Amino acid sequence: MTSPRAAVYPRTLPLRDGTVVSLRLMTAADAGRIASFARSLPEDDLLFLRTDITDPTAVALWVRNLEAGLATTVIAEVNGETAGYASLVQNRVAWQRHLGEIRTQVGLSHRSRGLGRALAGEIFAIGRARGLRKIVAQMTTDQKGAIATFERLGFKPEALLQDFVVDHAGRTRDLVVMAYDVTGLTEFVE
Repeated sequence: MTSPRAAVYPRTLPLRDGTVVSLRLMTAADAGRIASFARSLPEDDLLFLRTDITDPTAVALWVRNLEAGLATTVIAEVNGETAGYASLVQNRVAWQRHLGEIRTQVGLSHRSRGLGRALAGEIFAIGRARGLRKIVAQMTTDQKGAIATFERLGFKPEALLQDFVVDHAGRTRDLVVMAYDVTGLTEFVE
């Protein structure tokens, strides 16, 4: 296995359209900015998040997980505005310690520029540096855009869980679990 690149933050990264994005690790000082960013997202983007990140209490829990080493979040900014983020969430359960879960959001005005892919690359590099073997992503089957994005990144469906998610209206949705083998990853790691 090749040695993973050491991610150094803050740093800048050009996107496909030439936009320069600043990348840095999230800290407790970002709680208000993340909640504001979440409130700017379309309702559909927020519908199936694990927690309501428009709620400051939920964001405070996120910050506690960062401080406890259970999550790492890379924030992308364009001209001082939060453009998106990607988080790597790890489970300390002994039999899942080789796994990390990716959670990502990109603001509407910053989509289709390669930002989601760039943020995923950051998470892959962090996961690989930590010795993780697999990164998983979870989404409902009707989130076609998210599924297509993760497929382009090389994720493969591994499980379909029927009626596993309940939306705000009480309707159930199927959940797809997709995974990527980090140990075989070479594309994102320099």
